Amino acid sequence: MSHDSSTNVKQTVVVMATAEEWSSFKSLLQDSSGDERHQSCTGGIISFLLLIRGGYYAKRERRIIEILQAEFGPEALRYLVILSLEDGEVADTLDDSLLELIHTCDGRYCRLTSSSAADKMHALLEVIDNMLAGDGATGYTQATLAEARRRVADDSAMKMLQRKVQEAEERERALEQLVLQQEERRAREMDELKAEHAEERRKEAAEKERYEAKRESLEEAVRSHRDMLQLHMSATGDDETKKRSVILLGLSGSGKSSALNLILGRACNRYSVDESSLEAPRPTLACERRAVLAAGGQLVLVDTPELWDEDGAETPELVKDCLALALPGPHAFLLVLQVGRFTQGESDMLGRLQKIFGRDFSEHAVVLFVRLGGEQRGPQRINDYVAGAPPALRDLVRKCGSRYYELSVTKSQNALGYPQVKDLLSGVNKLIASHGGRSYSVRRFSEQELQERKKVIEESKEGRMEVNYLLRET
Repeated sequence: MSHDSSTNVKQTVVVMATAEEWSSFKSLLQDSSGDERHQSCTGGIISFLLLIRGGYYAKRERRIIEILQAEFGPEALRYLVILSLEDGEVADTLDDSLLELIHTCDGRYCRLTSSSAADKMHALLEVIDNMLAGDGATGYTQATLAEARRRVADDSAMKMLQRKVQEAEERERALEQLVLQQEERRAREMDELKAEHAEERRKEAAEKERYEAKRESLEEAVRSHRDMLQLHMSATGDDETKKRSVILLGLSGSGKSSALNLILGRACNRYSVDESSLEAPRPTLACERRAVLAAGGQLVLVDTPELWDEDGAETPELVKDCLALALPGPHAFLLVLQVGRFTQGESDMLGRLQKIFGRDFSEHAVVLFVRLGGEQRGPQRINDYVAGAPPALRDLVRKCGSRYYELSVTKSQNALGYPQVKDLLSGVNKLIASHGGRSYSVRRFSEQELQERKKVIEESKEGRMEVNYLLRET
């Protein structure tokens, strides 16, 4: 679009718009074609006209401005006039980005409707004239475009130079980082080598300690075996009166076997230094009898598996075996419970044992709480534990005459187990003495039946020992 300005200089106005806005604008130009100052031309000074509709400044209009600045440089905004075609819907308020653009264009913003096209067109041309008058009637010239392109080229060259400098700095930093990583790796390798040497020395010292511990343990085993032989050689009819037999009862995993091993070790004054002896024993599948000299007499301990199956039905063979191995007793029962665990099965256990051994079972029973480790905090005193226990557990302890003791079989508290065993054996002896040293009688089996069963068990054990000996010899 061309326009003869008041400066008598023919101007070319570059119109930037979408196809829709351009079509509307051409129709408005035709409506106002009576003005002889409007005609098409190809030469002259350039200004720019941005067409928007109804005051809306959308994404496509922003893109037009981006293209304008990219092609003609930022100076093009000094010669930009914004024209809003307002025949249709009109925005209530102008967008902040449009207001910013109007401010950049020194307020060159016009509104145009078809009803006032001629008047508004005059106003538009006056805005253009005023803009050119303020610029010395030069407008956006070829020289301006050349200067803009030169600056763009300079900016591009500067950006390229800056990018190359940045790339060089990044390469230098990467090289420094690589050198630093290599130095750190070498330092780490040296530390690992030193740690390996220290670990080897520690293992050698630990191996020496284990060797000494095994040697001492073997010496203790020899002494214990000698005592056992002496016990068997001196086992006469008079000695039978000094025997005390105790049956350990409880659910699987309650710690019966661990407690039995600790009691045996304490009873014969054997203090374990081998950590492997503190490991959890394998599950007990059959009744086992262990004997040791303690307090001038023979102490017989009988370890048992659960005496009933998964359905709660009694296993008579196991009941008979444990009573046979406890002859001439049993004198007492240890009801083993794990500290921190009290299940429904353990709540029902006392009732089941009374059905098996008789209603007076609880009068000969002692509750033994076993600590197997795993507590996240320090061990709780057993009296406090019982006081804060569930009602069912407190009732079980009460029915057993409130006789309860504890044993710690954890590695960290191994030393505590020995005085605890002393207290336990003292309590068992008091219980046996309170019944006049008499054993507990279970009427469902005669003594002859139990003696015959004991003989069968001992013969079977001797046969297994002979087979194992022959296998070792071969």
